[in-house]
Amino acid sequence: MQFDLKTFLERGRTPYETEFSLALSGWDFPGYRVDAPVGVRFRAVPTAEGVDLTCAITAEAAGECARCLAPVVQPYAFTRSWSVRPADLASEELELPLEENGVLPLSELVYQELVLEIKPVLLCREDCEGLCPVCGRPKADGCGCCAPDVAPGTALDPRLAGLRKLLE
Repeated sequence: MQFDLKTFLERGRTPYETEFSLALSGWDFPGYRVDAPVGVRFRAVPTAEGVDLTCAITAEAAGECARCLAPVVQPYAFTRSWSVRPADLASEELELPLEENGVLPLSELVYQELVLEIKPVLLCREDCEGLCPVCGRPKADGCGCCAPDVAPGTALDPRLAGLRKLLE
């Protein structure tokens, strides 16, 4: 979906509003996926100086916990706003992904805002303890290997052997 910002700045007299779902499952996100459709509510309101834009986004980030590798799905809901004047269309400092003809691709706008909003490191919960360096199971499952009475040098999970070499 696209919004002709240039034309709206020149001729827009009444507010414009649209609501739609956007599939971004094939897009490249840093450290997570957006599998479910993203909900978008876009609004443009003419002002004396130009136009006020508002974009409300609801999405779910999916991936693996960075500490224990458990599946994670985190919901996000946020709103962004911009004020644009006609002179801003020629400015290189405009924060919007505007095309040369003055058209705003809303899918690119939503993608950029998601990348800025969602942390690239997902956690199943803030206090996740991660994986046991001995048996490789999640510490939350109570493996017992990391108890204070376990002798140093106990056999490491082979997936963590590379890390042991770095520490030596």
